Amino acid sequence: MSVFVYQTFEVKQDNFVEALKNLRMIQGYRNENYQHKVELLSPISGDDHTYAFLSTYEGLAEMELQNKKMFEDEEYKKLIEQFFLEDIVQGSMHTQLFRSVTGLKNDSSEKKK
Repeated sequence: MSVFVYQTFEVKQDNFVEALKNLRMIQGYRNENYQHKVELLSPISGDDHTYAFLSTYEGLAEMELQNKKMFEDEEYKKLIEQFFLEDIVQGSMHTQLFRSVTGLKNDSSEKKK
């Protein structure tokens, strides 16, 4: 069962260009080196400068394993250190976890019977 991690955060306006470069580097590094998919989302509506990472894992155990590997990786730790200390507003990170809904039939298959 897939697990989705949705993390929003506010990018510092005085470091906006450098922050976006680092966000792209984090996204690319994670997609190339780890077993999960990461998307970087920009705002269409709502608060300006609030961006998001949407990460998709095969399950909770896979999420834990990938997180352990990332935080043992010195190169990744440099990217994430800049992210937390220089790129985003302190206290603006919010993380939500979701899983896909399984085992329910949709209405159209019920009506065919």
